[in-house]
Amino acid sequence: MAPAVPGGVSVCGVLSTVLFVVSVTDLTTQAGWMVVLSIAALIAAGWRKTARAKPQTPRRESVVRRKWEPIGVAETTVPLYRRPNVLRRAWAIVASSGIALVLGAVLAIVIAFGVSYAVITLTDLLKQ
Repeated sequence: MAPAVPGGVSVCGVLSTVLFVVSVTDLTTQAGWMVVLSIAALIAAGWRKTARAKPQTPRRESVVRRKWEPIGVAETTVPLYRRPNVLRRAWAIVASSGIALVLGAVLAIVIAFGVSYAVITLTDLLKQ
């Protein structure tokens, strides 16, 4: 089987040379167009009529009208803020550090398992 691209090598019918090359300028231009078009779409979507209907103002007074009564407000004194004592602050530091260590260990185990699985899978694919 002859290579489709001059200098390209075909192995088992699969070309090892990239057929379509996109320059950085082309890629940047396409990304810019996508940004401009998406902003235009957002602006166009913002100009349409809102889905929420506005309430219609009644032409006459409502039939059921309750008499206006003020709502009572109870004013009570509360104790001022006090900083927690040193023992409580130290316990908060120790507890949050312990939680951070446990979560860090669990996260490290999960990441290590995922990486080892990926490495084993990829090396098995290379052996085939």
